[in-house]
Amino acid sequence: MSELTELYQEVILDHNRRPRNFAKLESANRMAEGINPLCGDQVVVYLQLDGDRIVDMSFQGYGCAIAKASASLMTEQLKGKSRADADQLFAALHALLTGDPSVDLSEDGLGKLEVLAGVREFPIRVKCATLAWHAMRAALRQDRPQVSTE
Repeated sequence: MSELTELYQEVILDHNRRPRNFAKLESANRMAEGINPLCGDQVVVYLQLDGDRIVDMSFQGYGCAIAKASASLMTEQLKGKSRADADQLFAALHALLTGDPSVDLSEDGLGKLEVLAGVREFPIRVKCATLAWHAMRAALRQDRPQVSTE
């Protein structure tokens, strides 16, 4: 097993067992729910915005280890970021998961999110990994209270 595969498994399992920011955020002024009917994942993303900045965020829900770990990593990565930063990270993550595996995205500032690159080896799991991200974007835009991967 390669070091990257081992790291992927360790991070996914760690964030699944001990998800960061897994709670209802009482101070949230935005929220959206994401549903993946194919495998049953469900997540609610809570955001506290101050102007253009994500001051705090959290999530609740249930589902597979990849969905939970991705949501946990997302909350760590986006706290303190602007809406533009959040949109840029979403686009970079989506390219990482759905794009050409040979594309070097290291300049996109993915940081710890790069560990999710292992998901692209399992195309059916891409929806699991992006579910919370779609809910986050819906919460930011306030365009839909619920999003679905279908």
